[in-house]
Amino acid sequence: MTAPAPAAGTTTSERDWWLRTLAVFQAPHAVFAALRDDSEEAANARAEPVLALVLLAGISGILYTGASRRFLDEPLVDDSFAVLAVLVFFAGSIYGTAAYWVAGAFVHLGLRGAGGQGSYRRARHILAFAAAPLVLNLFLVWPVRLIAYGGDWFRSGGSDAGAGRWVLEGVSALFGLWALGLLVYGISVVERWTPLRALVSLALVLLALLILTLVIVIPLSAG
Repeated sequence: MTAPAPAAGTTTSERDWWLRTLAVFQAPHAVFAALRDDSEEAANARAEPVLALVLLAGISGILYTGASRRFLDEPLVDDSFAVLAVLVFFAGSIYGTAAYWVAGAFVHLGLRGAGGQGSYRRARHILAFAAAPLVLNLFLVWPVRLIAYGGDWFRSGGSDAGAGRWVLEGVSALFGLWALGLLVYGISVVERWTPLRALVSLALVLLALLILTLVIVIPLSAG
């Protein structure tokens, strides 16, 4: 008679994580503190919010790549906004997923280098919740950009130049800095570190990326 209780508890936990996904903008400490629980049950409960954050942040990120500025010029798109929407969704989903796994690995490497004991999964989840400002940027800034410039943002030679563009670019850059600051703060909360130690862990990430780049680029240039 008491068998349904675990399912009800799981549902409540999943609902809590959806609420925490929204609360990360106002009460990030409580959200990141909850990430300390890396049990299978807790990780499964936040799996869907993490997936939503990863995909939406990826879409936000792909819209700022140089390739997105020429999407409507591509023969496959053929100046169709319906095809453009599908392309942005799939490209952004791939971009976000790749960043989640690859950047998550480097964040985990940096945390381990700074003395952290958390799992790779927890590092990925910290990264996902820290990306929440990028999702907010997608819903707040991009509608304004589309109203102001329409499809010109997605084609070469469009009328998307001028001061207005740089104002929007500046606002988006602030969201990016917010996400970076949230990552540092999230690491410090989850690991119970000072912000300085969290910054050191990210510096180790950048060092690892630099070493990897040199390992790849130097042999190619020598050849």
